[in-house]
Amino acid sequence: TGPDRKEVPLNRGTQAVVVGRGREAPGDGSSMGGRPSSPLDKQQQQHLRGQVDILMRNFLPCYRGQLAASILRQISRELGPQEPAGSQLLRSKKLPRVREHRGPLTQLRGHPPRWQPICVLRGDGRLEWFSHKEEYENGGHPLGSTALTGYTLLTSQREYLRLLDALCPDSLGDHTQEEPDSLLEVPVSFPLFLQHPFRQHLCFSAATREAQHAWRLALQGGIRLRGTVLQRSQAPAARAFLDAVRLYRQHQGHFGDDDVTLGSDAEVLTAVLMREQLPALRAQTLPGLRGSGRARAWAWTELLDAVHAAVLAGASAGLRAFQPEKDELLASLEKTIRPDVDHLLRQRARVAGRLRTDIRGPLESCLRREVDPQLPRVVQTLLRTVEASLQAVRTLLAQGMDRLSRRLRQSPSGTRLRREVYSFGEMPWDLALMQTCYREAEWSHGRLGQLAAPFGFLGMQSLVFGAQDLAQQLIADAVATFLQLADQCLTMALNCDQAAQRLERVRGRVLKKFESDSRLAQRRFIRGWGLCIFLPFVLSQLEPSCKKELPEFEGDVLAMGSQALTTEGIYEDVIRGCLLQRIDRELKKTLGANDVSCTLDGCLEVPWEQEGADEETEAEREEGTCPRQPGSGAQIQPLCPPPSQGTFQS
Repeated sequence: TGPDRKEVPLNRGTQAVVVGRGREAPGDGSSMGGRPSSPLDKQQQQHLRGQVDILMRNFLPCYRGQLAASILRQISRELGPQEPAGSQLLRSKKLPRVREHRGPLTQLRGHPPRWQPICVLRGDGRLEWFSHKEEYENGGHPLGSTALTGYTLLTSQREYLRLLDALCPDSLGDHTQEEPDSLLEVPVSFPLFLQHPFRQHLCFSAATREAQHAWRLALQGGIRLRGTVLQRSQAPAARAFLDAVRLYRQHQGHFGDDDVTLGSDAEVLTAVLMREQLPALRAQTLPGLRGSGRARAWAWTELLDAVHAAVLAGASAGLRAFQPEKDELLASLEKTIRPDVDHLLRQRARVAGRLRTDIRGPLESCLRREVDPQLPRVVQTLLRTVEASLQAVRTLLAQGMDRLSRRLRQSPSGTRLRREVYSFGEMPWDLALMQTCYREAEWSHGRLGQLAAPFGFLGMQSLVFGAQDLAQQLIADAVATFLQLADQCLTMALNCDQAAQRLERVRGRVLKKFESDSRLAQRRFIRGWGLCIFLPFVLSQLEPSCKKELPEFEGDVLAMGSQALTTEGIYEDVIRGCLLQRIDRELKKTLGANDVSCTLDGCLEVPWEQEGADEETEAEREEGTCPRQPGSGAQIQPLCPPPSQGTFQS
């Protein structure tokens, strides 16, 4: 865990770790409405603050360096050659945001047991609960709340109890001292279990199967969009942060992608530290926990919840303190790098050429021995994952456009047509409709996970979320394109049949644009996630032999006089470029030579990105900034048939 790390001495006081609660719902590490006490004493809290300080001290130098590298990457991409086949669809102005949902749910564990709070899923991905409907409607403070980042939703009571039993396997089967009502021994018809690796679980049930289904869709959407806020961003600071987390963890000896980077910047750093500390925490505290069986497992989750809350508070404070320096650094880097970018790139290319020559032998040997045998299967499985999801999107899009054409031919009433236009504009944000597309992204989860696990890749949830985000973005772009083109070509001079014929032509144009963008998106998806699977593994394999060659290049890199260029960064770029060449070669075999762009800059290419989702920093949240407004579909204009311009505006 690094030279500055110490084990967390949290074994003191854990005999009384099961904390009584008042009327509030299960703990979540956030605002719990007057938690009566904490499992952590002052000394333990102080120790955790010290651990966060060490984390920030070791992480921020990585972050500063990656901010510079990210600015260089952005400027070089702006000035360099563009892809020959760019996006054909218009970019939707409606940015992804969690759709709000509310209703009563029964709490399955707590005091009093089985009470029914009003639960509200907010647009920023936070779940809140209120004791009465009136408290929510009058703007009262919630009894409790939690950000959905990192949670997993289960709707099987048996599966959840198996997971709970696995938390404390040494006391498995010993349930003699448990409280049946609070430990879920009574069968539940429509449960909703929210499980988190470092937070206390939330256990609810809905009144009907329909209510359970609606909550399941809403919560899954909130978990995904809350988790991928950084991955969907094109902001240089967001990319720099994710690269810095990877680099920091490599310095700690951890190679291989996982789901630790889901969430906001503070949530990601909290997960990093929690994973570092978890083995010591488990070894020191589990033997002293009170209770047995599932009661002991609940005590363990409550202790984790308290540790997580303390670490999150410290990470948030550290990032807020760094925010002014980060803003100044970004502005300064832009001013210093842009005028000198050509010189920097030439110097970088010169050093990269020498490095490539030095490491070619071990690198080629590693790629031929370890990567080449598995690459075809990984590429094909990645392709099936994204292809199936985007095919479902195309089907949904075509059906929506067909419904509009039929409505235009059949209905003389402008009111019904406006409703159909509104429903069409809402498709990207309709959880039930999009569920078909999202499910397609999950089918290859097990197979791809088996293929990627030997390379240390454990980020399957992030990969699935990435495919689902991509599906939502593409259908949002296609809907926006159709509505704009339709509004441009329809006039009051047309009768309904003529207008429908024009819509058919627009339909064909949009589907062609969608297919072009889908092919481009598939290539980016496969290249980006192929790198995530293979790059950390190759770096780990070359660590003993090739890293020792780097010091001899330090002088040349330092002579460039820019913090945007480091020997380690150029070294990784060389390996990344070689990997991308192999991935592209496999893509040509799979998709055909005409379908693969050979002009993408391998060394500066990054995994797929989505435009418009800015990095949500702790400082911005502190100021009350929301992560953008929800997509609300097409805005409906007054209309009398035949349709006038404005009917199909988005």
